[in-house]
Amino acid sequence: MSRYQWRKSSYSPNSSNCVNVAVSDHAVFLRESDDPDVVLTTTPAALRSFIRGTKAGRLDHVK
Repeated sequence: MSRYQWRKSSYSPNSSNCVNVAVSDHAVFLRESDDPDVVLTTTPAALRSFIRGTKAGRLDHVK
């Protein structure tokens, strides 16, 4: 995974507990800065759907 350029949000403080994001042509990679060996891989469309659903409150009452 080191071949990708990892970025963190400008809203994250300088602490070690933030989410890093890297992208390739067909995938989005997510990891926690304090555990960089664990990487979640998804597609741009799936991540976009997750973010929209979260903002719309669709995950507020997950059982």
